[in-house]
Amino acid sequence: MKESAVKGVFWRWGYAMHRFRWFVLAVGIILLLGFALFAQKTPGILKDNGFTPRGSESDRGLMQLRDELGMPLTALNLVYTGKGLDLTEERHREVIMNSLADLKKLPYIEDVSFVSTSRKEGHRDVQAVVVGLSLDTDPALAKYPEIKERVHPPDGMNVYVSGGPAILYDMQVASKRDIAKSEAIGLPMALVVLLIIFGTLVAAVLPMIVGLMSVTLTLGITYFIAQYQSLSNFLPNMVTMLGLAVGIDYALFLVSRFREELKRQPDVAEAVAMTCQTAGKSIFFSGIAVLIGLLGMLFVNLTFFRSLSLGGVIVVMISVIVANTMLLSLLGILGIRINSLQVLPRRFRKQEASRFWERMAYGVMKRPFFLVIVVGGILLWAMMPIRQMALSVPNAELLPPAYESRYGSDLMKQAYDPRMMGPIQIVVHTESEVWEEKSIRQVRAYGERVAGVAGVKEVRSYVSSLGSHAESELALMLKDPQTRAQIESAKLAKGHTALMVIVPEKDPDDPVTDELVRELRSLDRDGMDVAVTGGPAYRIDIIDRIQDQIPKVLTFVMGITYIVLLIAFRSVLLPLKAVLMNMLSLGASLGFVVLVFQYGYLADTLHITSIGYVSATLPVIIFCVVFGISMDYEVFLISRIMEEYETSGDNDRSTAEGLKKTGSLITSAAFILVVVVGSFIFTDIEIMKALGLGLGLAVLIDATIIRVMLVPALMKLLGEANWWAPGWLRRRPET
Repeated sequence: MKESAVKGVFWRWGYAMHRFRWFVLAVGIILLLGFALFAQKTPGILKDNGFTPRGSESDRGLMQLRDELGMPLTALNLVYTGKGLDLTEERHREVIMNSLADLKKLPYIEDVSFVSTSRKEGHRDVQAVVVGLSLDTDPALAKYPEIKERVHPPDGMNVYVSGGPAILYDMQVASKRDIAKSEAIGLPMALVVLLIIFGTLVAAVLPMIVGLMSVTLTLGITYFIAQYQSLSNFLPNMVTMLGLAVGIDYALFLVSRFREELKRQPDVAEAVAMTCQTAGKSIFFSGIAVLIGLLGMLFVNLTFFRSLSLGGVIVVMISVIVANTMLLSLLGILGIRINSLQVLPRRFRKQEASRFWERMAYGVMKRPFFLVIVVGGILLWAMMPIRQMALSVPNAELLPPAYESRYGSDLMKQAYDPRMMGPIQIVVHTESEVWEEKSIRQVRAYGERVAGVAGVKEVRSYVSSLGSHAESELALMLKDPQTRAQIESAKLAKGHTALMVIVPEKDPDDPVTDELVRELRSLDRDGMDVAVTGGPAYRIDIIDRIQDQIPKVLTFVMGITYIVLLIAFRSVLLPLKAVLMNMLSLGASLGFVVLVFQYGYLADTLHITSIGYVSATLPVIIFCVVFGISMDYEVFLISRIMEEYETSGDNDRSTAEGLKKTGSLITSAAFILVVVVGSFIFTDIEIMKALGLGLGLAVLIDATIIRVMLVPALMKLLGEANWWAPGWLRRRPET
């Protein structure tokens, strides 16, 4: 007996959804309206970009600088420009400082001073001011509009506010805009595709309802979680992207199957129950496949990944639940009216499975070896750019230059020496107070070792600031309260803590500087507690934290997926083939992302700002998200092939029939997903643009080249070996 004919748990669930359809619909509407009130507030309360490597050496060092030396908790950069003006002249500097009189009156403004970093040649029409705040990130973000109101450019000048709080504020603005923009682009296009697929307005609208409801409920739930847990401000974008794509896809499968069952079953209740027994069950297990990929991100100990994982897991679970509850109840209420409001004449809609897919499958199976070599070779070639992939951690570069904080950051990089703007900082703790001769001797000796490391251009400390006197003389000098006060006000030393600033010979993002940080961390510390921090060290700790966990992420996602598919397909080779095929589509799409974002190919066409590297977060996100979603299509296709094989025992025929019966549906679902996630290419935040490009391309490759060519070709080459499994795994014959 076929599994679809068994009235199992999913059949009974579907029957219950029909029986209590009005109650289920009412509960769904109440939940939707209730959570919608909080969903719209969620983007505004997420204030963490999620890239802080908490507990790392660089993070510990920054905390010590704040707590022990009194470094500002946060800071803003005010970047002034004046066409034709030399803003380094004292008269212009005085005008700039006078314009900030109102700003200085705010109680949380600690310090307002000009950037003292050396300049590059030229760019004398740019002047930057650092504003130190006694506020942590969240309060600083809340006060940012008040600060912005008090910053006015003097006559003949422009001013751009940049720095941490400004960048986070602009990211919040961009996040809200991106969600609205992606929905404005993606949803109408998805509706057009659904109208072409179904031909009726009622059937086409239902998947849209599921997608929007999944996103709304998830954002509403996230609002309450965010009250107790720090979450990344990228979470709403991830939820919107995945929720619309997966929610619409799952509803597409359910609505399509329901329309088929209406023709076969005696009444609507039976049609709903059998829809749940078949498509509903497939959606449930496909959701598990997606969740496995999303859970892989939890291995990376960064708020960014954990937030995206949380948002993704919740929205996929909600999508499965909404599809198997509210959508089933709506199908029960609509019944035959699902075919109402026809928008395409019937002659343009072919209800039977197209023979195109059957002919395609047999055509591929005529030359399987040739196609595997050629297509596989092309995909492997498309992966080649990954070998030259440069990873880094963007900051203001996450935003396009149209945003003030990004433009101000770019101006500072053009005008000032980046090596001094982002130096390596070493926090040194001495046994005795830093003013004592023993401590002076230790700090000087350690500074000399640091200066001797290849790649160090300059070393600054409170010891070097006093000249090259003997330690005993320096100790005498430091007994002067005024000298101590100057050093403490410069944040160079206090108590048992001293700051050492290392200017590298290369730019902060250069690989040579990365090696310098690692070398500094391996130096003999002469018994002192030392923490190497600063911009370059902070970036390295983030990248290391990601790269160190990649083997675990790959092992978990691929291993668990293989085990689940091993049990589902009762085959040793089919799950292995599925995993390898996914890696091909993933690799090819990531190779294209490298070409666009790192090397700038087609960047102007896609309205992307090439930044010369790939965000270190992207490979993990694309792998985890795409692996799960691509496995969706593999499950739908192979399950149908397996069902045909159990009936006929003919491997070739089963492959052709399976592709014939699922080809159109999988292609349609994949195209909708590509449209939805692809709309994020036209948004503002660079990470989401890259994710939209990578995810959309991977799904496109997977649903076309992989499913249409490689899967049938490999099914033919492997033959009966496709279905081999050890005895304990084989299904027992039904009696």
